[in-house]
Amino acid sequence: MKKYFIIIVVFGLLFSSCSNSNNEPSNVNGELKGNLSISGAFALYPLAVKWGEEFKKENPGVNLDISAGGAGKGMTDVLSGMVDIGMVSRDISQEEMEKGAFGISVTIDAVVPTINSNNPLIGDINSKGLTKEAFQKIFIGNNIKTWGEVLNNNSKESIKIYTRSDAAGAPEVWAKYLGKKQEDLTGVGVFGDPGIANAVKSDKNGIGYNNIAFAYDVSTRKPISGLTVAPIDINENGMIDKEEDFYSNLDSLVKAIAGGKYPSPPARALYFVTKGKTDNIVVKEFIKWILTKGQAYVLPSGYIKLQDTEIESNLNKIK
Repeated sequence: MKKYFIIIVVFGLLFSSCSNSNNEPSNVNGELKGNLSISGAFALYPLAVKWGEEFKKENPGVNLDISAGGAGKGMTDVLSGMVDIGMVSRDISQEEMEKGAFGISVTIDAVVPTINSNNPLIGDINSKGLTKEAFQKIFIGNNIKTWGEVLNNNSKESIKIYTRSDAAGAPEVWAKYLGKKQEDLTGVGVFGDPGIANAVKSDKNGIGYNNIAFAYDVSTRKPISGLTVAPIDINENGMIDKEEDFYSNLDSLVKAIAGGKYPSPPARALYFVTKGKTDNIVVKEFIKWILTKGQAYVLPSGYIKLQDTEIESNLNKIK
């Protein structure tokens, strides 16, 4: 009987050890193992996928599940414990922080106004640009109905407005730039960044807004086929001056954002959010990797690197 008891106990310990190694995050002799789930902002999704691919090359024992669904979903999922990390493309509210939201900024990008590249008045739009006031009149209350009203000419071409139907960072940031909130934006509601991009590409008179990762092709560095970024007449002098003309390719826009030439708040930080300060070793090591080695993939992916002081501050936050 004693022999059988010893065998059963040993078998139980071995089974427990195997179970823990498969399911619980660990770092044994520098080898990370565990599962990592991420959901949220479309704005961060392309870069998060790239980070995940590169991180897994160095840490094959980590399984990553990354999905997009909007910043609102990312925040809801992480606070409810459904995922380890929520991707959020807007500021974290005080109410969310009181619920446990712990944010780490990982990169910077921007929301840009997008129009159809076959718009009948594309030449005038590119040369004159649109002022902040014009965007307010288009997106808030739909007080401008035609492109002629925007450009001060006789064109009767109607404006077709597209906005996000899901709670997300892009519409909240765009609305904040216009002095309002997401619910104040007018237009046909479309789900997600790809949804707005496709809607505008399919409508010659369409106008919307997109995170830059969905407005530019990261391979060609040019605007996505069928889309054009509507230039903002920042100084409101009725024309796009040389210092305002940085939309032709992704690199010039990124440089303008990094240099503070593009308006804020459309230029904003993007966050990884955990519920409380995480003690999950896999999550911590992934975020540390992003803030160090992972920054090498930021610019090629069409995003803006964090300042060194911000990186150091974030690393200290997760120690």
